[in-house]
Amino acid sequence: MWKYSRMLVVGIMLVIMNMSCEEKKMSEVKNPLPSIASVGEPAWQTLAQKRIYFGHQSVGNNILEGIKDVMNEHRNIKLNIVQIAAPTDIKSPMLGHSRIGKNVDPRSKVQEFAALMSAGIGENTDVAFFKFCYVDVTAKTDVEKLYKGYKDAMDTLRKLYPKTAIIHVTVPLTVSKTSMKTRLKKLLGKKEMWEYDDNVRRNEFNELLRKEYQGKQPLFDLARIESTYPDGTRSSFTKGENTYDSLVPEYTYDGGHLNEKGRRVVAEALLVFLANLNAKSSS
Repeated sequence: MWKYSRMLVVGIMLVIMNMSCEEKKMSEVKNPLPSIASVGEPAWQTLAQKRIYFGHQSVGNNILEGIKDVMNEHRNIKLNIVQIAAPTDIKSPMLGHSRIGKNVDPRSKVQEFAALMSAGIGENTDVAFFKFCYVDVTAKTDVEKLYKGYKDAMDTLRKLYPKTAIIHVTVPLTVSKTSMKTRLKKLLGKKEMWEYDDNVRRNEFNELLRKEYQGKQPLFDLARIESTYPDGTRSSFTKGENTYDSLVPEYTYDGGHLNEKGRRVVAEALLVFLANLNAKSSS
C-alpha cells in the first residue's frame, strides 16, 4: 500500500514539474517593447502641439508618473501634463487628464467618457482616450455585454467627432500566481480557479478589442505591454488548452498597480504610440 502511495505522489510531482516547464516555454515568445529611440525628433515636436485627453483612475496615475520619469531623462519630449477640472479646460497643447467613472463599475466609465466628449472634449482635442482598471473586469463580468456597450458608445462618438482620434485601450492585468494549490487544481481538472479567472475574463475582453480594432482604429495594447518582459519574453499562464497574458511580477508592487519599473515600461510604450499616431486620421 505504501509503495503505491509513494508512486502516486511521485507521479503527481512529475506532472506538476512538467506543467511548470510548459509554462516557462510559453513565456519564451519574443515580442520586443517599443523604444523611445525609434521615434524621430519631428514626431516629438508634433506630439508636443497636440491637445490630448486621458481619463483614468489609479493605474492611470502610475502611467502619468512614468511619463514624467521618461521626460526627465529625455528632455526633447515635452508634454504639458495638466489635471483638468472641466472638459473645456483643454484649450492649448497639453496632456489633460482627470479621474473618470467609478472603479468596479466599467459602464460608469464608458458613460462618463461619452458625457465628457459631449461637454467639450470631443470639440477641443486632437486625441482622446480612457482606460478601464483591472478591478473593472473580473470573473463575474459579462464580457460580451460590456464589450457591446463599449463598442456602441465608441461608434457613436467617432461619428459625432470625426476629427478626434479616439484611442481604444486594452484592460490592464494582474499577476497570476501559479501556486502548488493551483497546479493541483489544474491536475484535477477544476474549472474554477480564482487565481486565474479574473485575468481570463480580462484576456477575453481584450481579445474582442483586438479583433475589432487592431489595424483598423487606434488601439493601445496596454495588456500586451504589461505582460512583456524587457527582453521581449512574455508573462503568461495556461488554463485548460488556452494560454493567457498576465502582468509581469517585476512591474508591480501589489500585484496590480505599477511600480517605478512597470510605469516606465508602459509610459515609454504609450509615448511611442502617441508620437506615431496621426491624430487627424482616426478612421
